[in-house]
Amino acid sequence: MKLKPCILDEYSKERSVAPLIKPHNFMHQDDYLVLEDESGRVKLGGTKLSPSVYVTGVVVALHGKETSAGAFFVEDVLEAGLPPQIKRPLKSREDKYVVFVSGLSIGRSSSNPLQFQLLVDHITGHLGDEEEQGLAAEIVHLVIVGNSVEISRGLLNGQNLASKDQSRLSEPFKELDILLTQIAASLPLDIMPGSSDPANFALPQQGQQLITLLGPALILIVLSLIASGQNIDDLTKYSEAKDKLDFLERTLRWRHLAPTAPNTLGCYPFTDRDPFLIDSCPDVYFVGLEGQLVRLICIPRFCETGVAVVDSSSESIRERKKREMVRKGKCGLIP
Repeated sequence: MKLKPCILDEYSKERSVAPLIKPHNFMHQDDYLVLEDESGRVKLGGTKLSPSVYVTGVVVALHGKETSAGAFFVEDVLEAGLPPQIKRPLKSREDKYVVFVSGLSIGRSSSNPLQFQLLVDHITGHLGDEEEQGLAAEIVHLVIVGNSVEISRGLLNGQNLASKDQSRLSEPFKELDILLTQIAASLPLDIMPGSSDPANFALPQQGQQLITLLGPALILIVLSLIASGQNIDDLTKYSEAKDKLDFLERTLRWRHLAPTAPNTLGCYPFTDRDPFLIDSCPDVYFVGLEGQLVRLICIPRFCETGVAVVDSSSESIRERKKREMVRKGKCGLIP
C-alpha cells in the first residue's frame, strides 16, 4: 500500500517543500495482495481476492496456480468461517435485558451531564410510569463500551500541571465515579476502555474500574463478544465496506478480532497464544449466518446521540412489538 504511513515520513517532511497529506483511508488503485508463510512471499493475482476487502493479518487457504511471471493466480479462497457456537442455556420465560452504552465522553465541553443522569435514573427504575419501571426492573446488566471520559489534549503536554489544571484533569473521573456508584447499587456493570480513555495503548487494554473488562472482551450473558471499536476503526483505514456491520461480520468469518494487530494496531507481544482469536461463535457481537444466529451491534456515541442499546436474546422479545422504553427526549433506549 503506497499510501500507508511510514515512520520515515516524520523525517522526510522536514526536507520536503510540499506538505504531506495524510488521508483517512490508505487504499490506492495500485494496491495488491501478498500471500506469506514461513517459506516466503508471493504476489496474488486473479479476481477472487480484492485488496479492498482483505487486510494484513488474515489467515486463508488459497487454491490456484503459479503464473509465468512468478505470481500466484487465485482460483478459490477458503476462509476460516464461523467458529462453532456453544449451545445456549434454556431460555427464561421472562425477558431479561442487557444495556450497552458507548462514548459517554464525560469531560467533553459539549457533553450534557443531564443526559447521562437520565439514563442512570431510567435503568435504575427512577423514571417513567409503572410499566416502564417494570421493564427497567428486567435489566440485569450494564456494559459501558469505551470512551467514557475525554480529557483536553492541551492539559497533556508533558509539562508539570498547575494545581488548577490537576483539578480539571480529575473532574471527569469524579463525575463518572458518582454516576457509576448509583448504577452499581442496583445492578452489575462492566466498563472497558476505549481510545480516549486513560489506559495502555496496546491491546488488550487494561480495565479502569474495580468491575472491568479487558478490551476487547468476551462475556457470558448469552455469549457476548464486545470491542470498544479500535479494531474496526483500524480496518476502515485499509479496506472498504458498506458499513461497519460488514466489518464486524468479516472479523467473525476470519475468526479474529484484530487482524491488523500488531501491524498498525498496538498489541502486547503474546508468545504462546493469540488473545484475539474467536474460538466460539458469540450470540451477540442481527444477522443469520450459516444457520447460526449472531446479532451484530454497532453502539452509537452516547454523548452525541443520547442513545443506548438494550439487548434481549429471548425468542419472545422478537415476536412481540417493539416497545418504547423511555420517555421521549434526549435519552433513548432501543429495544
